[in-house]
Amino acid sequence: MRWWQDAVVYQVYIRSFADGDGDGEGDLAGLIERIDYLADLGVDAIWLNPWYRSPMADGGYDVADYRDIDPRFGTLADAERLIDVAHGRGLRVIIDIVPNHTSDQHRWFRDALAGDPAARARYLFRPGRGVDGELPPNDWVSAFGGSAWARETKADGTPGDWYLHLYAVEQPDLDWSNREVREEFEDVLRFWFDRGVDGVRIDVAHGLVKADGLPDGGPVDPARQYVRPHPAWDQPGVHEIYRAWRRIADGYEPDRIFVAEAWVPDNESLARYLRPDELHTAFQIDLLFAPWSAAVLRETIAGSLAAAREVGAPSTWVLSNHDVPRNVTRYARTQPDHQILPDWDRRRWAHEPADLSLGMRRARAAAMLVGALPGSLYVYQGEELGLPEYEDLPHERRQDPTWWQSGYTEPGRDGCRVPLPWARAGASLGFGPEGGRDPWLPQPAEWGTLSVDAQAGDPDSTLELYRSVIRSRRDLFGDAPLHWIEAGADVLAFERGGTECRVNLGRLAVPLPRGSVVLLASGPVQDVIPPDTAVYLSRAGEW
Repeated sequence: MRWWQDAVVYQVYIRSFADGDGDGEGDLAGLIERIDYLADLGVDAIWLNPWYRSPMADGGYDVADYRDIDPRFGTLADAERLIDVAHGRGLRVIIDIVPNHTSDQHRWFRDALAGDPAARARYLFRPGRGVDGELPPNDWVSAFGGSAWARETKADGTPGDWYLHLYAVEQPDLDWSNREVREEFEDVLRFWFDRGVDGVRIDVAHGLVKADGLPDGGPVDPARQYVRPHPAWDQPGVHEIYRAWRRIADGYEPDRIFVAEAWVPDNESLARYLRPDELHTAFQIDLLFAPWSAAVLRETIAGSLAAAREVGAPSTWVLSNHDVPRNVTRYARTQPDHQILPDWDRRRWAHEPADLSLGMRRARAAAMLVGALPGSLYVYQGEELGLPEYEDLPHERRQDPTWWQSGYTEPGRDGCRVPLPWARAGASLGFGPEGGRDPWLPQPAEWGTLSVDAQAGDPDSTLELYRSVIRSRRDLFGDAPLHWIEAGADVLAFERGGTECRVNLGRLAVPLPRGSVVLLASGPVQDVIPPDTAVYLSRAGEW
């Protein structure tokens, strides 16, 4: 089995992981100082959110230079040192690439606004509709709210054409029918692969190619805005791009790998990205949106495994990331019978207070569930500490463009990006050195009890549970296939390699199987499995 087929990958949001120089923002120096923590956690690789030069209009996903490190994080030499240090501790390094759009400060886009025809052809400029072109070219909306089109102002002060930005206005979309665009990103891949990067996570992997003519997309269904069929998303032409990228990756020894962020309507669509000559892995995003329901979770898991198996690829599981509310908070409220999309979830927070004790129990059980599944697993920083979403983040401190682009109606994603607590006390809870600036986003004071220092060595802590789960993936489950067990409507149960995982998602305790031995549990267990609890069981004599 190749390393990426069952790897545990830790997602590092650099700006919020560890501040090495005391300026209030995380950086590569801080990450290098904390690399032993990640190695001791037992993960196989780290995935770094964008570290490139950027104005930070969207947390670094507005890239101004794909071949250099943003000064707030360090230097190119620091990046090369990190790769060496990580490799020395047995950790592989995966970086982000942002191919759907650039920053509006990228030299290409600055040249485009200055009227350079070649530069304009690399983006999606179009004349407007209406008598004087005053209306956007189509009805597409930005993922951050409002129109997906912005109108340029020409040098003489008059309005000109419109350009597409499916995200922030500072993130103009590239035109991937342009050969220069394709060649540029192929060269960017080689630039980083040559420096020892082991893999690349592809941002908005489903969005590079748009339908010919850029037709209207039709009315927006809020319940399916992320995954509904649309002429901006999941077009057949993306697969040609990834076949070319795969040929580049396969030319390196050892092979470099890809993981896709692809928001698509179903598992069959996702599997098309994972064909043998395309991408290696893709996030199973449905799991991020699944309610705490045995039936929905089983359907999601079974569907992903079956679709990935058809193309010979592993499933890739994730419970949290930098774009969605943290899972402790997602599980801390009533669970509907439909997918829980982030915007819908955040809108109900004011009307339904979170029960974080409940959310924590469920999040710990969920960690054991995904830890027992075949495939690869991504852990978002702070997930192993049981951090909740910071719901009460002061509005004046918010930096996510969703907040203002939605007209200050959607709080955005800052609540899951708050800097990590490393120490029980102190101005930044150990995030930065004593005497340094305040963190770029404020931390709740009570997070000291969830800090690394507070949890390390405590056998009942969430941190130690995660360490045990990661060890168990190798020691108990290995590469064995999954076999479902019927255990009642509210219990999710399966066996792999002689070890059973059972998760009680109901309201009543359920008895342990006769003759079973509990190897690991997410909470206290005696003769029964309490609600919102998961266990690993040995019943070797009965298999």
